[in-house]
Amino acid sequence: MMFDKGPIEGVVVTPSKKRVDKRGWLIELFRHDELAEEFHPEMGYVSLTNPGVLRGPHEHVDQADLFAWVGPGDFKVTLWDNRQRSLIYANRMECFMGSRNPGSILVHKVVVHCYRCISTVPGLVPQPALCRSGKKTPIDEIRHEDNPENIFVQDELIQRNFNR
Repeated sequence: MMFDKGPIEGVVVTPSKKRVDKRGWLIELFRHDELAEEFHPEMGYVSLTNPGVLRGPHEHVDQADLFAWVGPGDFKVTLWDNRQRSLIYANRMECFMGSRNPGSILVHKVVVHCYRCISTVPGLVPQPALCRSGKKTPIDEIRHEDNPENIFVQDELIQRNFNR
């Protein structure tokens, strides 16, 4: 399968303004008044990704993801529209986010996504999670990264080698 480079409906990339003063800096991760209610976070966590490490690709059946990219560290984020009824099915979208380009990405359900730490320092990724509350439902994550023959894993590898 070939992927076309282009935007993906339902993926929202929002730049963040870093407010700097003598104490350091502050960045807003999200605001309820700027997110549709269906995307209001239920909890949050932070992950640390070591240089060169890839997280994903994976997707969710019923859950959107909201990632914040504020640093330290920089990431290449790759997304694929896997919604077969979408007019832009099989589009690939790439973003560079992190300390050099802070912001957030809202990833719609059934959009496959991954991110790789491309900096020489580990990168932090705060994630206000949009999962259902109370841990009452199973995690609906479809993990593609465990299959080296998977089309999304293969495409990420091709793009990484092509861009060297």
